[in-house]
Amino acid sequence: MSTQVPFALVDVFASEPLTGNPLALIPDADGIGEQRMRAIAREFNQSETTFLVAPTLPGAHRRLRSFTPAGAEVLGAGHNAMGAWIWLADTGRLPVGQEAFAQQIGQQVLPVRVTRQPGQRAVVSMDQSPPAFGRTVADRQALAGALGLGEGDLVAEAPAQVVSTGAGHLLVPVTDRAAVDRVAPEPARLLRVLREVGGEGCYVYSRDPVDAAGGSVVYTRFFNPTVGIVEDPATGTAAGPLVAALTEAGQIPDGVDAIVEQGHALGRPSRLRVTVRGQLVRLSGSGLVVADGVLHL
Repeated sequence: MSTQVPFALVDVFASEPLTGNPLALIPDADGIGEQRMRAIAREFNQSETTFLVAPTLPGAHRRLRSFTPAGAEVLGAGHNAMGAWIWLADTGRLPVGQEAFAQQIGQQVLPVRVTRQPGQRAVVSMDQSPPAFGRTVADRQALAGALGLGEGDLVAEAPAQVVSTGAGHLLVPVTDRAAVDRVAPEPARLLRVLREVGGEGCYVYSRDPVDAAGGSVVYTRFFNPTVGIVEDPATGTAAGPLVAALTEAGQIPDGVDAIVEQGHALGRPSRLRVTVRGQLVRLSGSGLVVADGVLHL
């Protein structure tokens, strides 16, 4: 006999279908074991598949477990979490009139706010962990080569540094948007660079976004060979550290709602909103449910 497992697909950080970052979501996953979760994530082959299960820590309304196709569990709060709360709001699973919630991811309980206005899509805001600044890349030539760039494409006066607000990613500033678009990583070489500095993924960015007039501050691409992601169209766990680092460096004023552009190179333009106030890093965005169905296992 087969077991029927409902699922949904959510386009996160999207204003219309088939843009943003697609997330596979299994909403009622308490009866699914961890190995089966990993197998389902391989089946969907999205950058992440999220499973909603009962929380094990006090104060949490939902527990989220997210896996990449390679089977790695993701413990940061990015599009994997945002898509789950978008689905909960769109399907009427949240109490009417309540905006404040708490989500368990790993052994952390993090606040979430879901704002719903009549006739508009729900907006989800999530607090990430306080920023932690890690190691910088010493061998810039090796980094440039791993990205398929020349050393002159890297910004000379700014280091490539690992920064975390829940997941530690290597932030790499390059000279302009054209350099971001030219990035063609060699996964094995990039993996060596990331392991040397303790980074999970690599976020390449420039300060000349497409829509500066609309509040955009950076133009980005994300690569993560450590968990088998070739390229991701929208990465909340990297956008948070990036805006935190730019705020720390004085390039963005504290408290500004900054828009991070990502996904253009994949034909899935995404806009991620990040606000940094001191140690508070808040990620906001919207999206929509684009499919639902049933797995027969």
